[in-house]
Amino acid sequence: MDKVWGIKPEPAMELVKKMADELKVNNRIATLLIQRGINDYQKAERFFNPKVEHFHEPLLMKNMARAVNRLNTAISNNQKILIYGDYDVDGTTAVALMFTVLKRHHANIDYYIPDRYKEGYGLSEIGVEFAKENGFELLITLDCGIKAVSQIQLAVELGIDVIVCDHHEPGTVLPNAIVLDPKQKDCKYPFKELSGCGVGFKLMQALFNDQNWDRNELYQQLDLLALSIAADIVSITDENRAMAFLGLKLVNEKPRKAFSELLQLANKKGPLTLTDLVFIIAPRINAAGRLRSGRAAVQLMVEDDDELIQSLANEINQDNLERRVLDKQMTQEALKIIDDDADFNSKSATVVFNPQWHKGVVGIVASRLIETHFKPTIVLTESNGMISGSARTVNDFDLHEALIKCSDLLVQFGGHTHAAGLSLLPENLAAFTEMFNRVVRESITEKDKNPIQLIDAHLSLSEIYLPTELPSSIPKFYRILSKFEPFGPGNMKPVFMLKEVYSDQVSVLKDAHLKLKVKQENIPVKLDAIGFGLAKREPLVTFGLAYELACTFDVNVFRDVSTLQLIIKDIKSADSL
Repeated sequence: MDKVWGIKPEPAMELVKKMADELKVNNRIATLLIQRGINDYQKAERFFNPKVEHFHEPLLMKNMARAVNRLNTAISNNQKILIYGDYDVDGTTAVALMFTVLKRHHANIDYYIPDRYKEGYGLSEIGVEFAKENGFELLITLDCGIKAVSQIQLAVELGIDVIVCDHHEPGTVLPNAIVLDPKQKDCKYPFKELSGCGVGFKLMQALFNDQNWDRNELYQQLDLLALSIAADIVSITDENRAMAFLGLKLVNEKPRKAFSELLQLANKKGPLTLTDLVFIIAPRINAAGRLRSGRAAVQLMVEDDDELIQSLANEINQDNLERRVLDKQMTQEALKIIDDDADFNSKSATVVFNPQWHKGVVGIVASRLIETHFKPTIVLTESNGMISGSARTVNDFDLHEALIKCSDLLVQFGGHTHAAGLSLLPENLAAFTEMFNRVVRESITEKDKNPIQLIDAHLSLSEIYLPTELPSSIPKFYRILSKFEPFGPGNMKPVFMLKEVYSDQVSVLKDAHLKLKVKQENIPVKLDAIGFGLAKREPLVTFGLAYELACTFDVNVFRDVSTLQLIIKDIKSADSL
């Protein structure tokens, strides 16, 4: 699909020069910082050196004092506490974090992860009944619960108090519980984009402050929080940036045994970036909840026994291998359904259904379909007489808002702007498909109909190396860029536009990837470049043709030699812009 290139506006030159002088960086780095809202020395200091002191006061969150008081009562009276989390990475890391730190101060505690197939997403009646049958007096939900109105009412009627730690959009009716969710309309917490694990962390932070426990105990769990932030694709700004930065530091300097085992199985060595957590650790943690039980993932992360950790890691890695096979098979089947639909091109959304598909992989398949058919997408399957599935969106189209408009045809739904889960009765499938398509058609904007490649700034190859730097070295320019890590929404890896580029070498790897050496006229610098999945663009980069690159920078390590390379995001002919 052709991407629309959107180039960010450049800030005023006087502001750029002021920042460059204050920080002793070049104008290009100063421009990138200002584009991210970092326009003075103090903000730059917080950006480049995140600290625990940059975490917000947890008591600013609505109901936090009530939640801490209820937890204190449970601890003082030795009441049984059940920690209940969703089965994805955000939910399981949240449970692992809270269970680990509370277990050291309160032995009367256990955790519960719902069965994806028997119970579905979020707090279930089965889970509530489990809590009652086993004598739990306090239930804490993590990464779920904000819409579990009837389930929580059942818990209350059964004599169980509930604390909800969630980060999803609240419904019009809140559950009868102590609700911690920064997205509540009247919550004055200064940062709204915490992960579910992040909300649980804030509750623990408030409890540790109140009890005057050693906070380092809690901060040793920041690796779990970093993984949740990475996997749930929440904003890497403000408090999340500090949490992710410090958690990533832990992963690299003192990784927990569970993560070391998973990295070894993936043949991955450090140092790791947040992107590595997304693509290496997160899919393996997720695979347990997709194919068996998220409880295995929690057990892996909280376990101390080396042999058991190794065994669990191997099992979960095998789950991930099986997940990949299912992912490929289901994606091919979904693409076939689309190809066989004569009316597909006239539709504004993609909705595909197969009752045989694996429920745990539908979300991944939805994302895959968007790579080839750029439309809001829902992939559905059938389980226990109910149709359920996952939705993914394009650009800024609000999935959650679209599902609200279809809610009369749904049994349950939840999520946020970019991803959601839903369930409906089989007899409503045709009507829902038609209504969702109509809602998308009536509300999607023109700019959301095509993939957008955002570009931070123009760049020349002459700007990359200082006169004193050797072309074989890693330049200061890249070393400063690498300090922008961790990257993610709100702080994406800078993308540059190189104009009037020519190929010095061209090859295609594995019939899929484009490998180049690029140059610009009258500039001595030549750089290796690779475009993953861009082999079909080879005609644009033929020798002698000028073209434009949208690219990021990376370091390629081969036989212990590190070299700078470009990662190509998109290519256009020079006369197409």
